[in-house]
Amino acid sequence: MQTIIDLLQRLDSPAERLVAGWVGVILLAVIANFLARRVIVRGMRAVASRTKTRWDDVLVEHRVFERLSHLAPALVVYVAAPLLLNGPGEQVYQDYLRRLANVWMIFAGAKTAHALLDALVIIGLEREATRTKPVRSYAQVVQLVVWVGAGILSVAVLMQKSPAALLAGLGAMTAVLLLVFRDTILGFLASIRIEGNQMLRVGDWVEMPKYGADGDVIEIGLHTVKVQNWDKTITTIPTHAFMSDSFKNWRGMTESGGRRIKRSLNLDMNSVRFLGDDDLERLRGVQSLRAYLESRSEEIAQWNRENDVDGRSPINGRRLTNLGTFRAYVEAYLRGLEPIREDMTFLVRQLAPGPEGVPMEIYVFSGEQRWVQYEAIMGDIFDHLLAVLAEFDLQVFQQPGGADLRGLTPPAPDQADSNRR
Repeated sequence: MQTIIDLLQRLDSPAERLVAGWVGVILLAVIANFLARRVIVRGMRAVASRTKTRWDDVLVEHRVFERLSHLAPALVVYVAAPLLLNGPGEQVYQDYLRRLANVWMIFAGAKTAHALLDALVIIGLEREATRTKPVRSYAQVVQLVVWVGAGILSVAVLMQKSPAALLAGLGAMTAVLLLVFRDTILGFLASIRIEGNQMLRVGDWVEMPKYGADGDVIEIGLHTVKVQNWDKTITTIPTHAFMSDSFKNWRGMTESGGRRIKRSLNLDMNSVRFLGDDDLERLRGVQSLRAYLESRSEEIAQWNRENDVDGRSPINGRRLTNLGTFRAYVEAYLRGLEPIREDMTFLVRQLAPGPEGVPMEIYVFSGEQRWVQYEAIMGDIFDHLLAVLAEFDLQVFQQPGGADLRGLTPPAPDQADSNRR
């Protein structure tokens, strides 16, 4: 800078001094920018690559130091302007140049703060304590405040007015601002309520049929929540929609350690009957039923004796049925399976008969929550139950198909004659 000042003092023409002053300021700004980007930024990258900590690498990846280097040319312009543009009539240019330098520094600082907040979000999401918090929403609110503040300060610097006076003038525009920032305000309030009530976290499995969402929450932002569905598509939902619309969060299932199995077998009512002595003798060979049959048979026989039941008719007194015995077998079979949790709701029940038969519902919880393994366990259970129905002389109810209806229809005369030929 001293060299440029010495050169300016040798010039006699004001126009030449003015042009040389502008050229000198621009040249110093370019040199400062080159040094800051090539020396300081590269040096910080080299230091970050050699350290074992993660946070400095994140700062480099989000270009925090690179954006901070933009302050260097602005500072040089601010300092060099009064020294290089100090001739007669050059104070006006000096003042405008310093104002532009101030605005430059304000926006460079805002960009640096924006990048720093993005980096802090990544650092926060990598920590266990803050991983489930909506840190991105809070960071976006702060970024919005930073940019609004930068805009107000820049206008105040250019107009040479107090920022307080500009803010007072914005009071009349409150309604317009509320309309413009409606989604931002709603998203911010929703983020606070979601965090305060622990309604939603990153990693939760949620269902929101209105928006076609069924999957894991991968990001909670100020304006939107991203849900990765099971088909790997991504659904974007407004954040405030989680306060105004209903949704299902499966976090309770994950934290409980169990996953519900609720499925029914529809049994044909025409296959329900009493068990005879031969049936009881045959079913005593089933180990899981042996204790049940002995205790129930003794209980029923004693009740019939005490009430002087006439055993010549099967409808007199109490008797075992194949349906009730099958229900006892299902319960014993499920208790013997390791994945089924007996400390949670364990229920095998018969629902009300209907047009599709008698539903036998299984309502239990599996200790395996992973989707593939859970489906495999449920498939094995019902494969087994469908296979053993014949041992109890029960049949599954199913709607008649086309082949069943064709089997009931007699062949046409022409077709019958052709079949005989």
